[in-house]
Amino acid sequence: MTQVFAIVAVLFHVVAFVLESFLFGRPAVQTFLLGRPEPAPGVRLWAFNQGFYNLFLAAGPAAGLVAYHAGHESVGRALVVYGCAFMAGCGVVLFVSDRRLWRSMIGQSGPPLVALVTALV
Repeated sequence: MTQVFAIVAVLFHVVAFVLESFLFGRPAVQTFLLGRPEPAPGVRLWAFNQGFYNLFLAAGPAAGLVAYHAGHESVGRALVVYGCAFMAGCGVVLFVSDRRLWRSMIGQSGPPLVALVTALV
C-alpha cells in the first residue's frame, strides 16, 4: 500500500512539473492551476521554477522505491518516508497560504500522507 501511494504522489508531482514548466503558456493550463488565464507578468518564470521544484520533490520517493527494490530496504524506506513527509508538508503550506487552494492541497498531500501512514503503522 505504501508503494502504491508513493508512486501516485510521485506521478502527481511529475505531472505538476510538466504543467508548470512546459505547458504553462496555455490558457487552459493557467486556468486549471490559477483559476484564470493570463496571469500577471513574471508568473511564467515562477511557474517554470516551481515545476522543477516539483520534479526534484518527486525524485526522493522515486529514488527510495528504486533503492528499496534494489535490496537497500532501509535507505529506500527512509527516502520514501522523508520525501512523502516533505510533500505532505508542502501541501499544508499551500493550504495555509490560500485556503481556496484546498483541492490542490488534497492532491499534493493526500497520496503522500497515506503512504506515510501505511509506512509508519
